[in-house]
Amino acid sequence: MEYLIGLVLALAVMGGATAVGFDRERVFYPAVTITVAGYCVLFAAMAAPGPVLAAEIIATAVFVLLAAIGFRTSLWLVAAALAGHGIFDLVHHHFIDNPGVPEWWPGFCMTFDVVAGAYLAVLLTRRPVLMNRGR
Repeated sequence: MEYLIGLVLALAVMGGATAVGFDRERVFYPAVTITVAGYCVLFAAMAAPGPVLAAEIIATAVFVLLAAIGFRTSLWLVAAALAGHGIFDLVHHHFIDNPGVPEWWPGFCMTFDVVAGAYLAVLLTRRPVLMNRGR
């Protein structure tokens, strides 16, 4: 069920952002990437010891850095970071034992992130103006 919810929510959020025009600004998708990457930090802050929180901050920092670099250079990197974060969610528990992560989260977040990354990739092929470098 978490996969279906992730799929529907990703399509609703990304499609809604396109319909309203939020994603006309190239900062939208990097901001989404930073937001989804930060949730495990929140889960760690709620229920994990300090070393787990530190590990989550480091993992999140990688995706924040990719989002920032992608914003300045190419949104293709942001699409890859979004999808990559989804893949990371599937293997996250092998690297960081965060007791605050809900049982359903990896499947939900993986689906949301991969669909959001794919959605951005489709947009980039159809709206090359998004590819223009940020300021």
